[in-house]
Amino acid sequence: MVRFAAAHADNILDRDVRVAISAAPLASALLEFSTQSGLKVAAADSDVARLQASPVKGTYPVHEALTLLLNGTGLSFSPVGAETIAIHGAAMGPAIEPGGSNQEDTDAPLFPDVTTMTPRLATEQELAGDSVRQFIAHHATLHYFNTGVSGNVAHWPGGKQSVCPAAFGLSPAYNGFVTARIRALAAKVGAPLSSDPKCRPNVRIYFSTDPNQLMTNVVKWASVYFRPRGEFATMKPFLQVTGDHAVQGWYLTIPRRAAVLNSDLGLLPLNLHPLWPRVVQKSSTDNGDVGSIGSVVMIIDTAKVVGYAIGTVADYVGVLSLSFVQSPDHCDPLPSILDIMAPSCAAREHPTGVTAGDLAFLKALYYRNTGIGPSPSTDDMQYDMLRQLKRE
Repeated sequence: MVRFAAAHADNILDRDVRVAISAAPLASALLEFSTQSGLKVAAADSDVARLQASPVKGTYPVHEALTLLLNGTGLSFSPVGAETIAIHGAAMGPAIEPGGSNQEDTDAPLFPDVTTMTPRLATEQELAGDSVRQFIAHHATLHYFNTGVSGNVAHWPGGKQSVCPAAFGLSPAYNGFVTARIRALAAKVGAPLSSDPKCRPNVRIYFSTDPNQLMTNVVKWASVYFRPRGEFATMKPFLQVTGDHAVQGWYLTIPRRAAVLNSDLGLLPLNLHPLWPRVVQKSSTDNGDVGSIGSVVMIIDTAKVVGYAIGTVADYVGVLSLSFVQSPDHCDPLPSILDIMAPSCAAREHPTGVTAGDLAFLKALYYRNTGIGPSPSTDDMQYDMLRQLKRE
């Protein structure tokens, strides 16, 4: 069944249209729908190729007409601007609404299965040249103290350090979906994941209509938590929110192979690295050693993600949380979920969920991750990613 973002009274999806479309190849049927309805319809060739449209005849609201037309295709749709409708892949759940209004679950929002992650295959063009190596360079941060030829890639170390995500700021159902989606992504790629769903969160995803006020509370907490150890003075300049990005984040890193539990991070020396603009250019450490990921905080400005499906946002922050991302706004030839908020990717089709490149990258990052051995090198990751992507 086709699912779409909840429509408002003035939404183009609620307009009545009269259509008479016969069963036909979907690309032709969508062109006919556009002609008869007076609306622009945008669809990627890769999404509609080889699919057939169902016949539709009569007067319907736009959303009902499209639901009938796309029946059985597995495709979804959403409004883009005042007169355009985008046709895209499997729905990623209800959209985030203005003002962070997803506080009530009275509409019983439909969420996708959190464990289903089947992105389209990477094309030969996307894998050409050194595209995979570029992808790694912009999606990973190295342990600079271990230079060698390729360096080691920072990640969750495993052992006693496991991922425990939790989302806050939306309704219980939306928070629960984001949390479950990140857990499912971690499990799929082999990242160390806490088996206890009630574990103490070390990946905190905050949705807020007022990120500045939220960070004021975070700074107050940090001033108490870190001051006794003398770390707050160096961290404070980096605990700031700017209005430049919809999603802002901070990585707290720990020494590699730290032999403490998640709940004992307070016993370790911690370094703070903000996500923007590049983690290696701004950090609270002087020696360039990013260590391993010990905790992650992401803040999402709900005013800037209005219209994005909740599943898309969950995948975006999930990828950011599982890898110490180097340059999330870089547009690489190999697509990534991070492209959706990269200005340089605006001209091309955006993914709605994790991509084949994202999954191959994270699987390569956590391949044979035991918590006691070295993290993978960029050479190892490139070999593994190419093996995965070309086998698919």
